[in-house]
Amino acid sequence: MKNTKKFSETISVMQSHVSVRKYSAEPIPKEHLLEILKSGQSAASSHFVQAYSIIHVTDKEKKDQIAELSKNRHINDASDFFLFCADLKRLEVAGRKHGIVIEHDNLENVMVAIIDTALIAQNVITAAESLGYGGCYIGGVRNNPDPISKLVGLPDKVFPLFGLCLGIPIEKNEVKPRLPLDAIIHENQYNEEKYEGLLDEYDQTMSTYYQQRSSNTKQTNWTESMAHFMENKRRAHMREFIESKGFHLK
Repeated sequence: MKNTKKFSETISVMQSHVSVRKYSAEPIPKEHLLEILKSGQSAASSHFVQAYSIIHVTDKEKKDQIAELSKNRHINDASDFFLFCADLKRLEVAGRKHGIVIEHDNLENVMVAIIDTALIAQNVITAAESLGYGGCYIGGVRNNPDPISKLVGLPDKVFPLFGLCLGIPIEKNEVKPRLPLDAIIHENQYNEEKYEGLLDEYDQTMSTYYQQRSSNTKQTNWTESMAHFMENKRRAHMREFIESKGFHLK
């Protein structure tokens, strides 16, 4: 049967996504949080391993410490903060029930855990936004992953990937223009030759956006900001930290 719908409410929500960093003091109702998290669990999972755990940090002192360790004050402002973790500990217990030692530090298994965690997190933010809430991912938890892990009691074979602030928005930024589809979609074969022209056009789009948005205006474009962002190694401590959690990426 032919689908004649032009677009759905879900598509509208997804294409309206913005990072929200200012929230009302009013909390998200518990029943909404539960449905948001259940929706997160509906995400695809490689071989159904479900290799993730989420720490809902409700203790104000712990939230304050994570905000300081992450160098991100938005954690203090959000009514709810979640720490998303790649988790192979639960699978270790599953293996033990059957006398099997799992290959936890195999690179493929670590990649699966990271991908699974990212997928559930995307479902969570989409579900939250569909109910009128807003959020912001916090990669800054990787600034100090060891003390944050100890603060929330993460065992070996579990490590934090990012946080997520959720709350009722009191201010929203404009939607950032994404790369043109032609820049990310390749038909049958990868084509890097198209990048020069496409990125010139995108730089013009982003330069206008940065100059005209309602806050934090600046004189730059996408390629310039990305070049400076990528020119240095970042969070080099992560390799040693991941190894300390039992992952040697064999």
